Order: sequence, then C-alpha cells, then structure tokens
Amino acid sequence: MRCFSLMLSFVLSMILVLCVLPADGFCAISAGVAAIDITPEKLPALQNGQFLEINQSKVLDRLYARCFVLQSGETTVAIVVVDSCMIPRDICDRAKLLARRKTGIPVDRILISSTHTHTAPSVMNLCLGTNSDPTYERFLPPKLAEGIANAYANLEPARIGYTSVDAPEHTYCRRWLRQPDKPGEDPFGDKTVRAMMHPGYQNPDYIGPAGPADTGLSLLSIQSADGKRPLGLLANYSMHYFGARGGFSADYYGKFCQLMEEKIGKTGDSKRAFVAAMSQGTSGDLQWMDYSKPRRSDYNIDQYTGELAEIALNAYQKINYGSGTPQLEMAQATIVLNRRLPFPERLAWAEAINAKRGDRRPKSRPEVYAEQALWMETHPVEELILQVICIGDLAITAIPNEVYGITGLKLKAQSPFRYTFNMSLANGAAGYIPPPEQHYLGGYTTWPARTAGLEVYAEPQIVGTLLGMLEHISGQQRKPLADDFYNKQQRTAIEKAQADNNNRVNRGRKIKQKD
Repeated sequence: MRCFSLMLSFVLSMILVLCVLPADGFCAISAGVAAIDITPEKLPALQNGQFLEINQSKVLDRLYARCFVLQSGETTVAIVVVDSCMIPRDICDRAKLLARRKTGIPVDRILISSTHTHTAPSVMNLCLGTNSDPTYERFLPPKLAEGIANAYANLEPARIGYTSVDAPEHTYCRRWLRQPDKPGEDPFGDKTVRAMMHPGYQNPDYIGPAGPADTGLSLLSIQSADGKRPLGLLANYSMHYFGARGGFSADYYGKFCQLMEEKIGKTGDSKRAFVAAMSQGTSGDLQWMDYSKPRRSDYNIDQYTGELAEIALNAYQKINYGSGTPQLEMAQATIVLNRRLPFPERLAWAEAINAKRGDRRPKSRPEVYAEQALWMETHPVEELILQVICIGDLAITAIPNEVYGITGLKLKAQSPFRYTFNMSLANGAAGYIPPPEQHYLGGYTTWPARTAGLEVYAEPQIVGTLLGMLEHISGQQRKPLADDFYNKQQRTAIEKAQADNNNRVNRGRKIKQKD
C-alpha cells in the first residue's frame, strides 16, 4: 500500500512538472488575435487626410482594428493596428484604460497604431483643416478596447516566426529636390521650397529624390503551438497610402489584409478566424509612385496590393519558427519636445487671416496654417510616448510620428537585434519629424502645424531614446552607423540650403519666449 502511495505521488509530481515545463518550440508563448469592425455607424462623418475638411456619407469598404495579444510568463502585451489616418494620444489613452479594465493588461503594455489610410473618420482636431468627428470619437475607444479583450480571450499556446525581405519596387521617395534656381513658394508667401512632395512624373523643375527609401517588408507570424494552424500575421511596410475616392475605405492596407487572410487563413480553423494586419512603417516621405518614370495609366490599387501580397506570401512560406523559448519584453519611455513656435511677424499674419475668416472652417492653405499658428503658440510642448517590443531576435519600435525613410534605415542599421521594424503613428499623432538637415530644404513637411510642428532636433532625440531602450533590453550596444544614406546630389542640396540658412522662419522659435 505504501509503495502504491509513493508511486502515485511520483506520477502526480511528474504530471505537475510536465504541466509547467515548456514543450519544444515556442509553447512558452501564448497568443490571441481578433479583428473588430470600426466602420462608422452614423453617416455622414468627417473624414481627415486632406488639407480641407470633408463630410463623407458613403462606405467603400469596412474598417477594422486588428488586435494581437502575446503572453509569456508575467508579461502580456497587446498590439492594435487601426484603419485610421491618425489617432491622437488622448484617444489612444482612453482606449487603453478601457482595455485595462477588461483584461488587466497595463496601459504601458498596449501599442495602438494607425495604418494611415486617408479615407477614415477623423478623431483628431486640427488635423490640418479638419476637426474631430465627435460621434466617431466617442465610438472608437470602446471598440478598440473590445477588440483587445476579444484577442485576450482567444489566448492559446503559440509559436512565433519572423522575417524581412526587400521590396524596392513598391515604395519610393515622394519628396523631390527642386532645380536650384527654381525654389517654390510656401503658404506664407516665401520662396523657401527646395524640396516638395509629389513633384509630378518626370517634371523638369525637379532633379531627383531628396532622400532614400526604406524598402523592407517585415512579417511577424503567429501559429498554434503545433504549427498546424495559422493564427495571425503582422506585416510592416513603409508606404504612405495608395488612395481611394468617394467614401470611407481601409485603403490598400485593408485589401492587403483580405488577400493574406484568404491565402493563409484558408488552412486554419473556420471557428477561429486568421487575422492579418499591415502596419505603417517609416513612410513620411515615401509613396508608391516612381516619379523618375512616366506615369502608369493602367495601374490601380488592386494591382499594387496583389503584387505586394505575393511578395509577402513568398516570404511567409519561408519563415523558420525555430525552437526554444523566445524572450518577450516591452518597454515604454516618455519624452517632452518643444514645438517650433511662430515668430511675432507670423503671429500677426495669422491673426489677420483668422479675424477675416471668423468662425467658418478654413477654405485655403493660408487659412489652414493661420489657424495652426495660433494653436501652436498656445501649445508650445508635446509629450510623446515611445515603445519597444522585443520577441526573441525581433525588435518592434513604436513612434507617434510620420517618420522619414532615412529614420527607419538608421534605426534598423543601429538596432542590436537581428530583425527590427518600426511602427509609425503609434500611441499618438505628433506629426512629421524630418531629420534636422531636411528642415533646411523646406516643403510641406516643414510647414509648422500640429501635424508637422515638433522642434528641429526632435528626430535624433526620438531615435536615441528608442535605441537606448533596445540596448537596455538586449544587453548589447547599438551598432555603429556606417552610412549616412544620402547620395552626392542630396548631400550637395542639403549643404547649400544650410549655408543659405533656408527656411529659417518655418524652423520657428525653439522655446516660448517673452517678446
């Protein structure tokens, strides 16, 4: 009898050990995915993404928030990719607080990013000439929290794989250098524009791109622990948007997700839908057009999406999931940056235009920037949330800005991790952040506004903070930056603009001063 009791005790002990020890592969990680429809229920609604305010009354295709929850030991993180142009920090914070109440996930372990479709309802005031749609602003945060809760409820043992491939034929620098003797005029009447977005195809007034493109296509794949069932796919690519007209649309991001779900999800469990998301990379100065070549009249969003999805599918099929237990960690930092405040002359210009406009919304670019100038004067600083998520040898950085391609290249080149991708417009919408040298070239992304207003040296501070967090988690130093990524033509134009002190007024006052 005593022998039987000892044997039973031994068997129970072994069962307990087997229950707590991870199996081979990535079974130490659990994952849950979910997609939730966030299409506006009430129409018309305000649409942002353009200079001027638009009321939209039609839905071209459904909008979604695609949610991923990862858990390992005591660490739980959530990643949400939202079909939205941009979501300011206060809206993200509302959604995170609601999600914490539903799941217990700490707010600093939740990442919420926008795809940057330019055909989504507005949840941001002074997004150039557009204000937030109040009905949709109330609607969105609870929906995001519900999506996170659904993904959390779907947690199951999983394995993780990731890869990155080059896709240089589907994103290009859209910011081009003007001919040295043909500077353009900014909305304030000054000839400061030496580089501008969307020059037109083979336009003789422009000489070439103002910077490099970040052409990496990154994939994070989530499967069931046995590898037999796909759960989710998080893609990342640096392409601004393709563009749809005539209604609300998830843009190419939604079409990409649908294609990947059709191609990969059909091998899964029909009761638990496979979820694919395309997140926004570092595309502040990038888009799909190659302006060095003639315009392609036969090219459309479906063809573009199909080509990129095929590249992604080929890369997905070659992902190696390896074995062992990957480390899952997340870190968050807060930094405070100044805005480029208007000089007294700019304020006087803005006050005169605003007084003439009265209470109606802006109807021209000067009116847009006049409204923005007074807002910036009363909002001299901005607090930014920066995050990193590390899964094994993959690092994800989250940046609340529209970041240039060169910034993405610098982060990837210096990261101590084997794979790194950067999610822009995450946890806020603090606007374009050109590298300091690009401010001297002028152009749209340097015109002071809520969507392009941070101090000239914001970009290196953001890059340095993110790399510092990656160093802390990895225990390794950042790699040395061996390339400045500019070609001779670009470097010459930048140095000439710096020597001329070009775009001085738009670089603004560094801090609020007593005039």
